Amino acid sequence: MVEWSEQERSIITGIFANLDYEEIGAKALCRCLIVYPWTQRYFGSFGNLYNADAIKTNPNIAAHGVKILHGLDRAVKNMDNIKAAYAELSVLHSEKLHVDPDNFKLLADCLTIVVAAKLGSSFTADTQAAWQKFLAVVVSALGRQYH
Repeated sequence: MVEWSEQERSIITGIFANLDYEEIGAKALCRCLIVYPWTQRYFGSFGNLYNADAIKTNPNIAAHGVKILHGLDRAVKNMDNIKAAYAELSVLHSEKLHVDPDNFKLLADCLTIVVAAKLGSSFTADTQAAWQKFLAVVVSALGRQYH
């Protein structure tokens, strides 16, 4: 079980309260698919992903980016038991979608870059520490079924 300080909880909820899901979700997923092109294999039904411009303008990618951020809402609302909150998603990604669990970490890194760029100087060392701790717990919970 992860222990959260009140400051960490405040930072995480504050970040999510101010995120533009459509902008941040799309940018993070696009970055992941462009920088790590092997991750595209899970999105074969999303249409044209042949180059960066195609990925950036693909409405299915943008919509899935929003879906990912709404999925992270579940973790924010269940910070004291993220593993239980993500149990079904872990099974889905492991057994049905066969997503390589390393990709969760890659997406978390891309999301960190996009959020840091958006927050600018507000993305302090304390903010980064809380944010990365939160995402590490989410990545662990999503990968739980694989272990």
